[in-house]
Amino acid sequence: MAEFDATVYQNEFLPDGGTDVNAIVTVTCTGAGSAVTSGGGASAGEIIIVDTSGSMGPSTMAAARQAAATAVGEILDGVWFAVIAGSDRAMLAYPPVSSGPGMVRMSAQTRAEAQEAISRFVGSGGTAMSTWLDLAGQLFSSVEGVTQRHAILLTDGENREDAGKLDTAIQRATGYFQCDCRGAGTDWQVEEVRRISQALLGTVDIIPTPETMVEQFRAMMQASMSRGVADAQLRVWTPQGAQILFVRQVAPTVEDLTGRRTDVNPLTGAYPTGAWADESRDYHVGVRVAAKAIGQEQLAARVQLAIGDDVITQALVKATWSGDSELTAKIDQQVAHYTGQTELAEMIQEGLAAKAAGDEATATTKLGRAVQLAAATGNEEATSKLRKVVDVDDEREGTVRLKRAVAKADEMALDTASTKTTRIKK
Repeated sequence: MAEFDATVYQNEFLPDGGTDVNAIVTVTCTGAGSAVTSGGGASAGEIIIVDTSGSMGPSTMAAARQAAATAVGEILDGVWFAVIAGSDRAMLAYPPVSSGPGMVRMSAQTRAEAQEAISRFVGSGGTAMSTWLDLAGQLFSSVEGVTQRHAILLTDGENREDAGKLDTAIQRATGYFQCDCRGAGTDWQVEEVRRISQALLGTVDIIPTPETMVEQFRAMMQASMSRGVADAQLRVWTPQGAQILFVRQVAPTVEDLTGRRTDVNPLTGAYPTGAWADESRDYHVGVRVAAKAIGQEQLAARVQLAIGDDVITQALVKATWSGDSELTAKIDQQVAHYTGQTELAEMIQEGLAAKAAGDEATATTKLGRAVQLAAATGNEEATSKLRKVVDVDDEREGTVRLKRAVAKADEMALDTASTKTTRIKK
């Protein structure tokens, strides 16, 4: 049986007239089990979506076949699964059915059959990702009882559909299944694929060379198989008259959940978190309350983790008004750290967008600030990737120069890694 624990980090003291309360809530899950043990296998479903459009070159396609077959090999027996070949239309590559359930349970026989089907993939046609997502949703819905739904999507190019089609398909899939996305090579659009992964509570990354594809697919599927909690919600209660400024996941990645709220009751909102393994995640909650007199206290928020209708754990966010400037001036270490990490993600993305648009002055300023933030928050991965895009004159001051020649793969790697955060060093 999975157990959850929640811990709050904050400075609860507000100055006279103060209204804004910030807190980091760390939620930890232990004893999650696996995708099979959580529901006897019937509750878990996996779909592997492979781009089989004409842009997939021989080496990329060969790597994709091997990676998809490897991922199939990592799916636990008893889990429902299917494989989609995606081009300008989506084709159910396995199982070979035309009616009834579009997924089968994993076994030694179905594993071998699926890997054989994958070995016949060849590239042809265009790229219409909306059809890939829609077919995945239809396949998941074809099997009653599959509640933990996860997909892996691989593409090597841009979506070639009318504007809006992909966004509409993403909306249909949002809240129904999760999706980890990977881009092969450098001819795909990070922003486009990130829209899919963020909406579907997944990850996005670049596979710059075919040689690393197998390991990425293996890692994604192993992570999915370790998630024994199918779905959980972060619930935030605030008192009458209070305003939630934002709710963000800030570790292991930055994901803004504010707009994903659904009302539980007039004072409580629920925010999706997806499936859980044995892991910890950090959430930054900002609440605005009415100012009270010096010495008064108030419960500013109650942050809960709920599975279905059951609240498993909760943590309390408090506000105390004080006239002691030594108390009110302190910024909690965790809050400061993750505020910096959130700004870091914004600076990287905005800096790269300015660079692509030819605005070198803005790009230099934004990426310089990113270098400064990465150093200050100890984000060594971001620092390393930034140094492939800019020459750093002064890390502490954020003084940089844009490199004249930058490999496109290095820019894309920085972009995809922009939302990955590092925890504060204890």
